[in-house]
Amino acid sequence: MKHLDIGCGRKPRNPYDAAELYGVDVYPEVVELGANFKCCNMAMEPLPFPDNYFDSVSAFDVLEHIPRQSIDYSARITRQPFIELMDEIHRVLKPNGMLYAFTPAYPAPEAFQDPTHVNFITGITHTYFCGKDGYARNYGFKGEFEAVEIRRMYSSYAQKATRNWKIMVKNWHKHHIRGGLSIKGTLGNLVWQLRAVKNG
Repeated sequence: MKHLDIGCGRKPRNPYDAAELYGVDVYPEVVELGANFKCCNMAMEPLPFPDNYFDSVSAFDVLEHIPRQSIDYSARITRQPFIELMDEIHRVLKPNGMLYAFTPAYPAPEAFQDPTHVNFITGITHTYFCGKDGYARNYGFKGEFEAVEIRRMYSSYAQKATRNWKIMVKNWHKHHIRGGLSIKGTLGNLVWQLRAVKNG
């Protein structure tokens, strides 16, 4: 089993406990982690891995940094970096491969307070990439995902760590949502578990 953590930094995550861990990050220092780690600006470049290569991909606190639109003035075109990245994730996943994404989400302040957050995720953003008629197809998305789980949760669980992901996930699943709120207040982050739908 091979897992890719995008935006991995110096502490790549492996939520599915894959035997082989790979990573990609915008910072060149990531290559110091080993041959499986590559430098890539995911808002501008394709993921530097072959098609159908990974059993799973994770994106912890990454999607909110990927612009929804950018303008290439030299080519006189408007690009959709977020949609392009979702296509790239789909491309490198094997059939039925899993995407695990964790991101601050509207309406929580965490979604807006960081000045580098340029992509605001809502409780239904994932639907644009799911099913044969996902709306992102109107903007050039070529893949297809199936939603396995969409859940809101507290950011404090993510900050606790990269020690034991199995325990973290179990704890996250104990928290029940009532209209996006819990007794303690707004659950500020969203988790997506999306399965890559592919032919063959």
